[in-house]
Amino acid sequence: MARWQMLVEQLLAERGSRLVAYAALLVGRDGDAEDLVHDAVVKVFSRPRPLCTVDEAEAYVRSAMPSIVIDKARSTASKRRALTRAFERAEHTPDIDAGLDVRAALRELSPREQVCIVLRFFDDMTVPQVAARLGLAEGTVKRYLSDARAKLLPLLDVTAWEEDQEITVVVATRRGDRHA
Repeated sequence: MARWQMLVEQLLAERGSRLVAYAALLVGRDGDAEDLVHDAVVKVFSRPRPLCTVDEAEAYVRSAMPSIVIDKARSTASKRRALTRAFERAEHTPDIDAGLDVRAALRELSPREQVCIVLRFFDDMTVPQVAARLGLAEGTVKRYLSDARAKLLPLLDVTAWEEDQEITVVVATRRGDRHA
């Protein structure tokens, strides 16, 4: 048996109840306190440390517990915020569906057409800016935009699309909705 394994066994045998009592102060429930002690022992002994005595091991385990509690609280809060955002987005399903339709339609374009459309309408760049960004002539960008427009109109069930017409598209992203 490795030295660290013997130290863990000795720590839990001699100080386990004190560690659980300390953990209960941090988390408030006995079952969670035992889990916290387990997580702290795993964290402390998962990498080599210069621990020689039970006192040193107990100090390390005690010092690991507060950060574990804080990390779990942050993780729980993050999950709660993500669920809240998901439910909020569920209320706006038509916008998300429209955004998904646009993304699906964009996949039907050639890569150059797709990039030109996204830069022009999502990033709100002018034709000269798109041309400069891609290293293309303005006429070439106009051709890609025209070809893409012709392909997108039937896919998105749009009857007319004027160049100066303002277009709002909601695209579902991981961090929320973006408008273009």
